[in-house]
Formats: sequence, C-alpha cells, structure tokens
Amino acid sequence: MFNSIYSAVVTPIQFFMMAGAAIISGLVYSWIMSFRVSSTKRFFIVSALIPFVVGAVITFVNGNIGAGVAIGGAFSLIRFRSAQGSADEISTILAAMGAGIAFGMGYIAYGVIILLGISILFLIISNVNIFEHGKTIPDRLLRITIPESLEYNGVFDDLFARYLRKAESMGVKTTAMGSMFRLSYRIQMADPADEKAFIDDLRTRNGNLEISILPYMEQTNQL
Repeated sequence: MFNSIYSAVVTPIQFFMMAGAAIISGLVYSWIMSFRVSSTKRFFIVSALIPFVVGAVITFVNGNIGAGVAIGGAFSLIRFRSAQGSADEISTILAAMGAGIAFGMGYIAYGVIILLGISILFLIISNVNIFEHGKTIPDRLLRITIPESLEYNGVFDDLFARYLRKAESMGVKTTAMGSMFRLSYRIQMADPADEKAFIDDLRTRNGNLEISILPYMEQTNQL
C-alpha cells in the first residue's frame, strides 16, 4: 500500500491512478482548509489542483536531471508574478506541493496522508487556544499628517507616554506637494479602549489633519 505504484516505465494506468488520487484528495484537502483559511474561491481551486500538477511534473522529469533543472527554473518565475499571500495561504500551498511530490514519485498513500493529515491537524490546532494570550495587544501602525510649519520632534511624546505601551518611529515622508509631513509610528496601545481618546488628543496637536491607526504588517512599506 505504501510502495510506489510506478515501475521503471510509467504506464498510462499508473499515471491515471496518480491523477485520480491527487485530484480527489486535493479537492477534499481544499474543502477542509476553506473552513479556516480566509481566501477566494479561485485560491482553493488552485490549491486543489496543485497536488496533481506537481505530481505530473515530477512524474515526467523523474530521472531526467536536465528537465528537472529546467522545470525548477520555470517554477521560480511564478514567484515574481504572484502577490505575497498570508501565512495561511502560503502554508496551504506548501502542503499541497509536498503532497504533489509524493504523488509524482508514485507514493499515493503518502500523498493522501499528507493532504488529509495536514488539513485535519490545521483544523484541530487552529481551534485550540494554545498560541493565543488574552493580554497580548497587537502592534498597530500610526500615521499622523502634520503641517509643514509644525516641529514634529517630541511634539507627541507626552501623549505617547499617556496612551501607549511603546512607540517606535518608522520614518517621515512629505506629502501634498511637500506642504505637509506624514509621520509613521509602530505603536502598542496601553489600553485599546482608549484609542478614540488618543486620536482626539492627537487631532488637537496636528490641526485636525488626517490620522490613521492600521494593523501593523511586517516587511512591508507602510510609510
């Protein structure tokens, strides 16, 4: 059951056995993951087909080093035409590709176990609050627009000390044809319930110009 179905030469029957197992298990895998991963319908269609696509590629290049290198180079180009996804989406794709490699090597049982096992584990772990801590306050991105005439160094320090647990300057950017500045800070509220009062006090300092508090995203340009 756990041996490869492929012989020295892959027959049409063996290939279609792999294709059927990869497509069916891929559909079940994507359906299970759709209960916990927030994404579009097209994403789940693609993730359902990835095990078969990867399995077919591995089947055709098995033992051919030159073809394997060429296919690897072609797949690497996809990275530069794809938007960065969430951690859930990336892990979903990686699991599907891992199972596809197993299918491509002829190990159908292992491919099915990888897909269904990971999806079930994902559902179980995501429903258990082992990584969630009630007192953890997420970091936010604070953007404050100020007039050109306002000296911004230290102008908000007393408000930061009153409302924030931490405040880290992320940079300064000119806006509105250079007539205004946009200050960006990585902040953590001392008490999230004080967010509106914090914004109201900031408005009195910046002349009621634009202020935004957004989710903080790592490794992105948020100025």
